[in-house]
This record gives sequence, C-alpha cells and structure tokens, in this order.
Amino acid sequence: MSSPYKNVPTKDWAKITEKLIVIHPLSAKEIKEIVLVSWDTILQSQIGNSYIGKDFSPKPQIMGFFLHELIQIEIEKRYPKVWRKEKDARDKDLVYIPNENYSIEIKTSSNPNSIFGNRSYAQDSENGKKSKAGYYLAINFEKFADTGVLPKILKIRFGWLDHEDWIGQTAATGQQSRLSRDVENYKLLQI
Repeated sequence: MSSPYKNVPTKDWAKITEKLIVIHPLSAKEIKEIVLVSWDTILQSQIGNSYIGKDFSPKPQIMGFFLHELIQIEIEKRYPKVWRKEKDARDKDLVYIPNENYSIEIKTSSNPNSIFGNRSYAQDSENGKKSKAGYYLAINFEKFADTGVLPKILKIRFGWLDHEDWIGQTAATGQQSRLSRDVENYKLLQI
C-alpha cells in the first residue's frame, strides 16, 4: 500500500491519521482497552512464587516484551481466524488475515514521550522482511520506581508510519532509529 501521506503537507497529517484510525477493523476504544487489560495482567502476574511489582520489578525491556506478547494474545483470542501473531520475518506483529494492509506493528517504550525502532527501521526492507510502513501501536509506560507505586501506561497512540519516517542514528555503531516530533504528533494519535 502506498503512503497515505504522499504529497500531503504536515499540517494535514492528523486529518489523514484520524481517517486511517476510523477505517481500521479494530476500534481505537478496543485497542486502548486491550492495552490496559494486558498491562493490568502483567501487574497481577506471578512467576513461580514471586509476584511482579511486589517481589521483583522487571526492567523496562522485559515489561515491554510482556506487554507486546499479551496484546497479541488478547487480540488473537478475541478474534481467532481473523487476527494472528506473527509467524515469520515477513509478518507484522499482528496480522489481519482478511487484509494484511491492516496488520499492526507494536512498539513499546519506557520513555515518557517517544518510541524507537531498531536501526533497520530506517533502512529499506530487505527481501523477505516485513515492510516498515503501515499501522503502528505505540505505547509509553512508566518504569518501576522505589516508591512502591505500580507503574502506569502513559500514552497509547495509534496511526500509520512510513519507512521514511524513521531516522537512523548517524554513528556507524548506532543501533536505534527514532521519529521526528511532527511524525510522533500527527501520524500517531493518542487514543
């Protein structure tokens, strides 16, 4: 699918993003609900005899991994044979079986405002790899702190990103890519 933002001025991106969210098979309300249910599930979980948030506090990378996985599981359980988790390198994180154009890539971050991708997101897709363009679910969450208060979801954003939106680190050893403020503000809308 070609970019819905092609030749559209930045000031009009939010309108396009709103339309893309409306036509998506999952409603913004349901996506938000699924994210919050998944987060609560993590915070009520135990591993062995130890409880998350009580006996141990996983690092942000682990919390992001759990959240990513539980969102996929929840959507797949709600809509079997319509949505599925990724199976191979060509798949988005969540595949919409009737029309892969609606498939979703999930990004999580403990940064309060931004999301990040691997450096590969700023490079053209390799043959056989998943496209970097399409729907994205971006979730920002708090890290565990020593206060005893459980961390919260800070932002849930949904929208469309194009491959060209990702900015790779310039250092040869840099392994991260980021988005510009305009892209984060107008192509990913808070739901």
